[in-house]
Amino acid sequence: MAETMQVFKATGQYVKMIGRTHYYNGALWLALSGSGVEFSFTGKKAVITIKGDQIAEGATNQARIGIEVNGVRVVEEQIMQPVKAYTVFESGTEQQVTVRVLKLSEAAMSTAAIQEIAVDAEEGIQPTPGNVHRIEFIGDSITCGYGVDDEHELHPFATATEDVTKAYAYLTAQALEADYSMVSYSGYGIISGYTDNDQKLTTHLLTDYYEKLAKSEGRLDGTLDPLKVSWDFSRFVPELIVINLGTNDDSYTKDDAARQAEYAEQYAEFLKKVRRNNEGATILCTLGIMGDRLFPWLEQAVDSYTETTGDTNIATMKFDVQLAADGYAADFHPSQATHRKAAQRLAAHIKGLMNWD
Repeated sequence: MAETMQVFKATGQYVKMIGRTHYYNGALWLALSGSGVEFSFTGKKAVITIKGDQIAEGATNQARIGIEVNGVRVVEEQIMQPVKAYTVFESGTEQQVTVRVLKLSEAAMSTAAIQEIAVDAEEGIQPTPGNVHRIEFIGDSITCGYGVDDEHELHPFATATEDVTKAYAYLTAQALEADYSMVSYSGYGIISGYTDNDQKLTTHLLTDYYEKLAKSEGRLDGTLDPLKVSWDFSRFVPELIVINLGTNDDSYTKDDAARQAEYAEQYAEFLKKVRRNNEGATILCTLGIMGDRLFPWLEQAVDSYTETTGDTNIATMKFDVQLAADGYAADFHPSQATHRKAAQRLAAHIKGLMNWD
């Protein structure tokens, strides 16, 4: 019998949205690390067409995409052309299939889109059901999985070696069987981005972009700046928000008490913004994987925030600092072993904090 392919757009009617996404000009655009979709069908074939942005035909740092079929990664590729179709599943007999499409690399450099999903399946495709729990992660390069596929500490950044699915946040969500959304940018902080010249880097403050779809050099369909799109917080309502910010600030604050105090003050202000957009969520403030010098100031920020607002639905947790024995990824970022350890610690802490089984 000849195949009869049905074509679907990646809309909420047909797919479960993962993280922050934006439907624009007939395609679902992905910018932030870990954003994507998941769907299921019973059939014989699936073809996913991916669209690139204007960075796709550039020299470096194109978007990296991963596609899983029934939990096995079948595509792992940078998007280096305007449009490409991937046959992700093909079988002589009908099978039950779950497909997950994820952006593995971070937002800042590039974006990509799901243009269409075609399946040989009588009933078409359906969104996978939502999980019991929902977590938002707010972070920096550690959350993005910077360099995790290049375990050589002297190698530089490249989207080609980023894989959010091997980083602690994604692993924690998997361990807790939770749906997630991530807002993370390498080199970003509360009062300063990463700096190696003692000058405050104010272009790289996550707080400035938290309420937007994303900050990226990549334009959606080559034209729309994702910063022009405000995020609708009703689209994903987390029970828990995990914040991991301060590693980059520490490159600026060092042991300067006045700078550390500024970090604490502005962190408390950011907590107000997070709470304004997420009224019911528990907030967990973490730090420490790449250094814990600012952790006392993080605690001070939380204490100050609680004292000022009366909001007690907030907690802190210090990660263990990465060990040389566990190896390093590019630019001395956490190795896969370090990420796994951090995920185990965080998942256990969350279970206790949230009374999740």
